[in-house]
Amino acid sequence: MNWKKRIVVDSDVLVGKPVVKGTRIAVEFVVDLLGQGWTVEQVVNEYDHLTSADIQACLAYASEVLRSERVYPIPA
Repeated sequence: MNWKKRIVVDSDVLVGKPVVKGTRIAVEFVVDLLGQGWTVEQVVNEYDHLTSADIQACLAYASEVLRSERVYPIPA
């Protein structure tokens, strides 16, 4: 999934949070709904301007961000 065609960052939209292109729906919001147990079908039905491909793009974006995250332990 090439999320770059569906997820955009614009400092004028939601203070620069990544959103689904053409909407004000943040990737964070979609991932949170899925984390609460919503199904893709429920999200698409509730937010009918989203598609299952948009939701897949949100997950692909989140995966890439987490994959690139680095954690540095702080000695006690």
